[in-house]
Amino acid sequence: MVGRGLWSCKSRFGKRNGRFGVMPALCVGITGASLLALLFIDSIELWATSRGMTGFVKGPTQGGLLPQSMPPTRPEEYLLMPSPLVCQRAKPYLIIMVTTAPSNQRARQAIRDTWAGELEVRGKRVLTLFMVGMPANPTMGKLLVVEAREHGDLVQGRFQDTYGNLTLKTLAMLGWVRRFCSQARFVAKVDDDVLFNPPALLRFLDHSQPPLQTPDGQPADLYLGRVHLHVRPDRNPSSKHFMPTQAYAGAVFPDYCSGTAYVLSRPALLKLSLAAAATPLPHPLPPEDVFVGLSAHAAGIIPTHSPLFSGGPAVPYGRCCYQAMVSVHHVMPSEMVRFWADAHTSPPCSWLGTRASLGVCKVRALLGTLIGS
Repeated sequence: MVGRGLWSCKSRFGKRNGRFGVMPALCVGITGASLLALLFIDSIELWATSRGMTGFVKGPTQGGLLPQSMPPTRPEEYLLMPSPLVCQRAKPYLIIMVTTAPSNQRARQAIRDTWAGELEVRGKRVLTLFMVGMPANPTMGKLLVVEAREHGDLVQGRFQDTYGNLTLKTLAMLGWVRRFCSQARFVAKVDDDVLFNPPALLRFLDHSQPPLQTPDGQPADLYLGRVHLHVRPDRNPSSKHFMPTQAYAGAVFPDYCSGTAYVLSRPALLKLSLAAAATPLPHPLPPEDVFVGLSAHAAGIIPTHSPLFSGGPAVPYGRCCYQAMVSVHHVMPSEMVRFWADAHTSPPCSWLGTRASLGVCKVRALLGTLIGS
């Protein structure tokens, strides 16, 4: 079909008196521009998202002074956890906390068999742990104890593991990292249906702009992920995302990172935790990523968008694309094992191959969303 159209264009607007007509030149220009856009689609996305961000505006949750210290986090607040010295021994540069439901054993094992096995990347230590709550089924609770003894990578908080308590799960996760893993420069929060790519993240951080250090050499604030813009609160009482006006009165939320995967630097983690501690928890609890965004907003932390994080449409598999992406959402356990093995046991893709594959993946994801809607 495309070839027929180009032939028709050539036959109708081709050479005339030995000279090319206007339309073929226009077709060539459009084709060239489309190919360039495909190669640099992530840069275009970053530019468009940055233009649309509201930046830091004093929000309704801000105005009071943040506390100067956090209440101490104690080991007895967690039913299961690795040794309190796990981070002192591992000395991670990056700690990845995977939020997971108690019954998702297959997802956890797929992660252990793939990207959680990345223990040292680019000369930096990486540690991956799983964050769960209390299951309603006592048998499942016993299975978690067995799993924790076998793998030593579970952290279990004292709250019921339900969708409505995802915010409590994140607060417990941040509290554990703050108390027991102060050595880590960065913490990544990742859902258990996400194919995460520690090498791609550390590669991004090594070449990040703006720089990740202040002029005096201290780590800078970083709240990195796929930024959602101008999201309106859901006022439908029957929705699982219901947000009543007494919980949040604003017309739109401050910009925030998708909860599927985001990264916090150590200073951002501390400031965000202080802001969260100063914010009364409404009922019902807001969605986890919204609450983190509100806390970051209250602390004066602006989210940083990266096109290498997926947080909306599923990204179709492409070997070079998956080598470059930091996170890919909606990945089943069997797919995770297969995709990781194919993408990370083969040689690195060339610059051109990576650019083209990223463009194709993102266009296919967008088309899939449009067709689905």
